[in-house]
Amino acid sequence: MVSILKPLVGVVFLLGAVPGHAAAPPSTAGKMYCCEGGRICGDSLPELCRGRAYRILDGGGNVINDIPAPLTAQQKAEAAAEALRKKELEEHAREQRRKDQALLETYTSLQDIDLAQARAEMAVNAAIKEAEVRIATARKQRKKLEDEAEFYKNKALPPELAKGLRDVDHEIKTQQDLLDVKKGDFASIKAKYDADRKRYGELTGRPATTAAPARTTPPVAPQPR
Repeated sequence: MVSILKPLVGVVFLLGAVPGHAAAPPSTAGKMYCCEGGRICGDSLPELCRGRAYRILDGGGNVINDIPAPLTAQQKAEAAAEALRKKELEEHAREQRRKDQALLETYTSLQDIDLAQARAEMAVNAAIKEAEVRIATARKQRKKLEDEAEFYKNKALPPELAKGLRDVDHEIKTQQDLLDVKKGDFASIKAKYDADRKRYGELTGRPATTAAPARTTPPVAPQPR
């Protein structure tokens, strides 16, 4: 049977556990600090309760506050990882809201997206045609330089002629590389505007019926409706 003890200042009570009952002893001295299910109590936090979960009770034995045990190193690491995950999710959601707002401010209809895609594809085609013209011009120039170099068979080419051939070869390679990049831009443009259509439909409730096909030839811009 648990003895009913009157707490003294600075005294820690070690109480035997009573089946089905873990209440702290009644006190007339104010707050009590108890841990281990009420087996260890004191009018200040007992040393044996440090590093453990404990309760603060009033003079009538009513719980005022539950203080959890300090987190272990692993729990702290898990809590930090969870906090970082939540922060990243919040940043992602904030960035998505910004993109959604920009999308709605850019387009007023799905037809606006069609027009924007057509303009982007036409700009790519213009760059492709310009690169093709430059390649053709450079090849003509190289043919002239090759014809001139025929006069110097088995001889060293004049510095100006050798430099001209190097320069024209560099121009052809540069424009060919640009041409290859621009031809690949059609797939990127299609992916971007298909994604814009999909998200615009989700935000406005007006989904596109089909995605636009990838273009490999100059597009014709649709007329505004």
